[in-house]
Amino acid sequence: MTHSDIVQKLWNLCDVLRDDGINYSDYVTELVLLLFIKMEYEQAQSGSAFEHRLPEGARWPDLTGKSGLVLLDHYRQMLLDLGKNADPLLAAIYADAQTRLKEPRHLEQLIKSLDAIDWFSAQRDGLGDLYEGLLEKNASETKSGAGQYFTPRPLIDSIIRCIKPQAGETIQDPAAGTAGFLIAADAYIKQHTDDLYELNDRERAFQRNQAFIGVELVSGTRRLALMNTLLHGMEGDAEGVVHLGNALGQTGANLAKVDVILSNPPFGTAKGGGGPTRDDLTFPTSNKQLAFLQHIYRGLKPGGRAAVVLPDNVLFEAGVGTDVRRDLMEKCNLHTILRLPTGIFYAQGVKTNVLFFQKGTQENPRQEQGCTQRVWVYDLRSNMPSFGKRTPFGAGHLKAFEDAYGEDANGPRAENVEGIGELSRFRVFTREQIKERGDSLDITWLKDADSLDAADLPAPEVLAGEAMAELTEALHELEELMKALGAGDEVEAQKRLMAEVMGLEQPQAASRQVGERG
Repeated sequence: MTHSDIVQKLWNLCDVLRDDGINYSDYVTELVLLLFIKMEYEQAQSGSAFEHRLPEGARWPDLTGKSGLVLLDHYRQMLLDLGKNADPLLAAIYADAQTRLKEPRHLEQLIKSLDAIDWFSAQRDGLGDLYEGLLEKNASETKSGAGQYFTPRPLIDSIIRCIKPQAGETIQDPAAGTAGFLIAADAYIKQHTDDLYELNDRERAFQRNQAFIGVELVSGTRRLALMNTLLHGMEGDAEGVVHLGNALGQTGANLAKVDVILSNPPFGTAKGGGGPTRDDLTFPTSNKQLAFLQHIYRGLKPGGRAAVVLPDNVLFEAGVGTDVRRDLMEKCNLHTILRLPTGIFYAQGVKTNVLFFQKGTQENPRQEQGCTQRVWVYDLRSNMPSFGKRTPFGAGHLKAFEDAYGEDANGPRAENVEGIGELSRFRVFTREQIKERGDSLDITWLKDADSLDAADLPAPEVLAGEAMAELTEALHELEELMKALGAGDEVEAQKRLMAEVMGLEQPQAASRQVGERG
């Protein structure tokens, strides 16, 4: 059984939840409360070094040995007890957790279905990856709001390969969501350290408990993130890898500076209107992305690096937006912008970019002025297909960008690129050229193959005439159709109404007037 087969089986269990009257948006939350207990048991049985075992009375066999109302009552009490557990991490995962299941038979059905899954195959691919696959499946369902917390995995992995996080570095995501960036960074480090076996005991402990820190504002999403990180062997501190709080509030202000920041901040404006989000930011703003961007480049250690997903407005917004961009380019080397195609995020129509930058410069990590000398822009948007369920966005679409980016985590070099020029997707712009644009980073040069140049368009009156002709022809076809359907009276009524609206004379009336004048 493949990874995707198992994910689909888990997703199909949502039919059981639907039968119990549970809302679509609550499917995954309800399912993972039970699924985590099962996965924890499977990891413990496999002999892995999974230390956060659930207490006796709250383990999988405590559910499988019961049925009926006894089972449902026990499960409800189990969730309450786990929310009060002495282990602060377990208490955080199950804080305020409660099942909305009302029918004992539905709980029994869920338990039997989870037991029937081929967990040997699941463990081979990793229970954490299986869990994350379920979160991705949920995010891809447009009726669910979960997409705002999920960045497509191919994009995350590509960013990680460019940034190249290293063992011993502190890595932060101030808008963690379900912790996709942090988990991918951990996987990259494990891949390059033989699953941490190349590290000594102290270094391994650092990776498990101190290397990663995330912040998430929504408690339900943080619950998913804590489960996700634990199943990937990431424990964090007493509060877990992902803390509950607001990175644009005091929680964010208290965070220590780090080596790497990876994030996809939420879109929109801060609640409460136009007031400042944090009193320690240089440029107060209610624009979340501009506030997050300030938090990110201020939160890096000298020489630290970041990659952040931001919408187009951050690249061109005037006023505070211009101030923030200038400050960023003064204090950091903004070396690369990746312009992403539309349709790859679950919030349809959002146009986004990835900004890659380093605090200071490679020559002087503590430099705070004039750090950006040139910016490489990769246009992955022009002449690209419309991505979505029918045309999924994958790793192959990002390979050319990664090749151009090169092996240096702190930015591309000209020698990495072939075909530089106006027809290339990858072009470099000097700081002076950007100043001439009013410090706008909304830089484009490729023309879509199916777009028309305004200079080549016909005169406006010609275009209007063509549109009028098409409209007249469409109305004539509708008139003939209605007559064929026996609605001739309705046709005449609509024609009279249209004549009145447009100030036209009815044909019959015009004929009478001509006869009178003759």
